[in-house]
Amino acid sequence: MEKLLFSVSIQAPKNKVWSVLWQDESYRNWASAFFEGSYAVSDWKEGDKILFLGPDGSGMVSRIAEKRPNEYMSFEHLGMVNKGIEDTTSEKVRSWAGAKENYKLEEKDGITNLFIEMDAAEDYKDYFIKTWPKALEQVKILSENNQ
Repeated sequence: MEKLLFSVSIQAPKNKVWSVLWQDESYRNWASAFFEGSYAVSDWKEGDKILFLGPDGSGMVSRIAEKRPNEYMSFEHLGMVNKGIEDTTSEKVRSWAGAKENYKLEEKDGITNLFIEMDAAEDYKDYFIKTWPKALEQVKILSENNQ
């Protein structure tokens, strides 16, 4: 796996950016850059499970590894969900299980810098390099236009 880094500067306080990242409606908006109709199912508590799903109910099963509101969120990806069935043990899943996806927010003088650090399997590297900038642009637009 390779560590990929992405960032964006946003003219909004970090609590606003945090809200855009994790509130249902805005999450669905920016996450659609990855897959139209994406949504998350979670209680958003550290240590608990989170499902990142598409409209057909398939996607990823992960856990919130660390959460510091308005500062840092870390997900550990555990497996796949296919038509509502979780797979955390197949050979295909084991090759990337444990991959992390981290969100870090730093604010200075009304500008929030959002940093994404993620582990990516070689098969998905180009996809993420192409798609993350689109998703971050949506986070920026939502954060700056809804103040």
